[in-house]
Amino acid sequence: MSLQNKTVFITGAGSGLGAALARRFYDAGANVVSVDIDEARAQQSISDFDADRVLGVGADVRDSDALAAAVAATVEKFGGIDTVIPNAGIWDYNRSVTRHNGHELGQMFDEIFSINVKGYLLTVEATWRELVKTRGSIIMTLSNAAFYAAGGGPIYTASKFADRGLMLEFAYELAPKVRVNGVAVGGMKTDLRGPAAIGMENRSFKDTLERRRDEGRNPYIPLHDISTDPSSFTGPYLMLADDAEGGNITGAIINVDGGISARGFAQAAGGDDL
Repeated sequence: MSLQNKTVFITGAGSGLGAALARRFYDAGANVVSVDIDEARAQQSISDFDADRVLGVGADVRDSDALAAAVAATVEKFGGIDTVIPNAGIWDYNRSVTRHNGHELGQMFDEIFSINVKGYLLTVEATWRELVKTRGSIIMTLSNAAFYAAGGGPIYTASKFADRGLMLEFAYELAPKVRVNGVAVGGMKTDLRGPAAIGMENRSFKDTLERRRDEGRNPYIPLHDISTDPSSFTGPYLMLADDAEGGNITGAIINVDGGISARGFAQAAGGDDL
C-alpha cells in the first residue's frame, strides 16, 4: 500500500478504534492527526510516534469552529489532508423505547444524534475542500447497527442508518474528486461510552463485554469472541484510503462485523441487562 507522506485526519482518535486506526496508518507511513474531544487524550494516543509525523488536537465534533481550527492546524503542519475518518461516537447501550419516558428519550436523541450524525456532517464540511485539492477520500465508521436491529437501541440504530445515508449522499455530491465509503464494524473491546443524558457517560463498553465473558455467556459474533481487539478492524480503512487498492470504490460499505450477517443477533443478550 502507498500511504507514505499521506495525511489522515481521524476523529475520536483518543481511544478505541480511533487510536487503533491512528497506529495502523502511522505504521503504514502516513502522517496522523488525532482529533478527540479531550486534547490530552488525543495527544496521549500518539505520544510514542515520531512528533514530526503526528498532530494531536482537541476538538468537539459538534463544534464547527473547533473542527475548522483542527483542519487549519493540520494544513499548516502537513500541507493538506488525504483521508478523513469520521469516527467519534457514543452508544445507547441497547436502551429500548420501553425503558424511558419521552423527556429522557428526547435528551438521548439530541445527544446521540449531535455526536454520531451532526459530528460526521460537520467533520466532512470542515475537510472536503482540502480533500478536493488532494483528490482524497472519506471513510466513515459505521456499524452493524446500520443494517440490523439489536446492534443498539432505536436511537443508536437510527443514528447509524443516518450515517449510512450521509455516506451515500456525500459519495454522490463529492464525486469525482473525493471518494466516500464506510466501514461497518461490529462490537469490539473499546472504551465506547454512553449518553450523559441518562448518566452513562462513564460507562465503558469493554466492561460490558468483560462481564459477559465472566458470566460465561456465549459470544454473539461467529468469528471471534468478545475480547476482540479493535486493531483487527482496521485493515479495510487502509485499503479504502489507498488509491491503488481502492481508487475505483466509492459509495460502498465494507462489513467487518465478524459474521453477524450470517447469524444476526440470535441468542445475544437483550438490552436491559447491558
